[in-house]
Amino acid sequence: MKTLVLAEKPSVAKEIARVLGARQKHKSHYEGADYVVTWALGHLVTLAEPEDYDSKFSTWKLEDLPIIPSKMKLKVIRETSHQFKAIERLSRRNDLKELVIATDAGREGELVARWIMELIRWKKPFKRLWISSQTDRAIKEGFAQLKPGSQYNRLYQSAVCRSEADWLIGLNITRALTSKYNAQLAAGRVQTPTLATIIQRENEIRKFQPVEYWTVQADFGSFQGIWRKPGSGEPRIFDRSQAEAIRNKVQGRTGQIIQIKKTEKTIPQPLAYDLTELQRDANKRYGFSAKQTSSVLQRLYEQHKLVTYPRTDSRYLTADMVSTLKGRVQSVAVGPYAPLARPLLQKPLVTKRIVDDSKVSDHHAIIPTEQPLQLNLLSNEERKLYDLIVRRFLALFYPPCRYDQTTVQIEVEKETFWATGKQMKETGWKEVYGASDFNEEDGDNDASSDEPSSQLLPELKPQGKLTVKRCQETGRFTKPPARYTEATLLTQMEKHNLGTPATRADIIEKLLNTDTIERQGNSLVPTGKGWQLIELASEELRSPELTAQWEIELERIAKGQGQMERFLENIRKQTIRMVSEVKQSTIEYRPHNLTHKKCPECGQNMEERKTKRGKMLVCPNRECGFRRAAEPKLVNKRCPQCHKKMEIHEGKAGKYVQCRPCNIVESLSDSGGGKAAARMNRKLIQQYSDNEGLSNSLGDALKAALQKQSEK
Repeated sequence: MKTLVLAEKPSVAKEIARVLGARQKHKSHYEGADYVVTWALGHLVTLAEPEDYDSKFSTWKLEDLPIIPSKMKLKVIRETSHQFKAIERLSRRNDLKELVIATDAGREGELVARWIMELIRWKKPFKRLWISSQTDRAIKEGFAQLKPGSQYNRLYQSAVCRSEADWLIGLNITRALTSKYNAQLAAGRVQTPTLATIIQRENEIRKFQPVEYWTVQADFGSFQGIWRKPGSGEPRIFDRSQAEAIRNKVQGRTGQIIQIKKTEKTIPQPLAYDLTELQRDANKRYGFSAKQTSSVLQRLYEQHKLVTYPRTDSRYLTADMVSTLKGRVQSVAVGPYAPLARPLLQKPLVTKRIVDDSKVSDHHAIIPTEQPLQLNLLSNEERKLYDLIVRRFLALFYPPCRYDQTTVQIEVEKETFWATGKQMKETGWKEVYGASDFNEEDGDNDASSDEPSSQLLPELKPQGKLTVKRCQETGRFTKPPARYTEATLLTQMEKHNLGTPATRADIIEKLLNTDTIERQGNSLVPTGKGWQLIELASEELRSPELTAQWEIELERIAKGQGQMERFLENIRKQTIRMVSEVKQSTIEYRPHNLTHKKCPECGQNMEERKTKRGKMLVCPNRECGFRRAAEPKLVNKRCPQCHKKMEIHEGKAGKYVQCRPCNIVESLSDSGGGKAAARMNRKLIQQYSDNEGLSNSLGDALKAALQKQSEK
């Protein structure tokens, strides 16, 4: 009897089949003596659409809402139904004794497999492959230690709850808003509070009133000090005359050192990456979007097998991994990492700070595997991301960074100045990032820009005398809160428990694709549509606190501490309440992208929308559906004045090209130039030339040909 193995993707199935010795390749599976390995294509099964319950729901009407089925149905996704049917045929074989779920070891991977099993009516025993890397060793060890499938029933229930909650709230609220306001308005359980978070920050920026302030710096020759208010230590002065008075008071005067305080500071090694922390770092350093980081990381995990499971929320390792760490260090001791890894291989690794079983739920932190490293096989993006992971991994085993911080308090004419200096004692883990990288990896380094930069202080003694060589006041303005970047938004989403590490990137992309936010440089800014959508959405739905409660409850269900039925019953009640709010709302929606161009079919003003093919003009009337490109196509024909490409249009007299800035219009039927005219000239020469000698010029031949044509 054989075992049926269900992987999530063909590429993963291929590797599992190779390791298991299933070498016979068939159209939809691999087969060997003991195993039949097949694959899904992501989700093959999904929740049924409203029209699958009742055909009347195929038309979006406000009066039909909310749609709340008593029991949610499943359906096979049509585009990938061929693979589902193949799995269904395999499942009916009499020589299969059990099934092994080998989809991604997480909530969504569990759902992919269980929904397929439900529709193929799998009744035989099943087990779970739960591994954190795709190396041959990990696959072999995983199959040697398969877990009972029932052990993950709670995880499956949590996945079902998340999926059904998203369907009930997202689908009903989106249909309600779209039907009522006749506009494409999408809302969701996580995306709406995330949008509300961005808009709240934008409100703070708009309401912010900058205030001018001054700081006073004194130059003591070999170092600088900054004035601080006694008691509070505040360096900012909001009265310019006071700042000028302090400057004039101490200029050229001699002061006395009141206090010298030397403290040894320690910066511990940063913890290993989870997905959200890696997305933040990749955005800060390389400008990668969260989605881009996820995609590149998946290739490093699945294709190159160089890193462990990517969609983790833990930054710690488990005790049973300690014996593998030396091998992982050895595997990355290549190229630029060799001199960094070599010292670690000569002594026992210190793991006390990073190993904690209680802080690892499904998967440990993202670290390198034992797979041999070949840097030349990686793309530029993959190498950058892998570099972050390897350096963070090696830094775990270096000692903490230690430096002396010296603080000096100086009194000049009863005014107090402070100077701070740093002196490195042991670079420690910062050596992995380069010794000059002093402030790198210190966490959130929000030191005020009013402070003098890190400086070396000379040998000073208490009660010593110092003269102010030069003193100046510097004026600045208070700054508004910074707009969210993807890095800072991920931090905020994590803080409020909005989404999971696996879903946060998709939520940000969804907001961008629905034109509710847009990128301005590295910042995320709400659009006019986003501003209005938050006004129209239920206050309950846009609350991060409510969504955070849902996520916590989903985690409780996954751990066997929450109840699936109670959670879904609450979601149904909230859906009814939110739809009712939309129906009763008196707020008007004014499309921010409405143009003055009329739809040629129904006469309504068209909306300008961003699509993958560029900007489109779309009729807002759903029954009409007319659309055309908003930006005219450019042709290779150049304007005779500005030499830029011209636009192509079609009028009553046929196609023509136009240069708007120069107001030049030419008919495309004109044969005054271009490639078409050149081809016509060559054809005329061949047709009418009498093969005169080669000394004749092209112009002479063309002239003769044209003359013969006119005579005809």
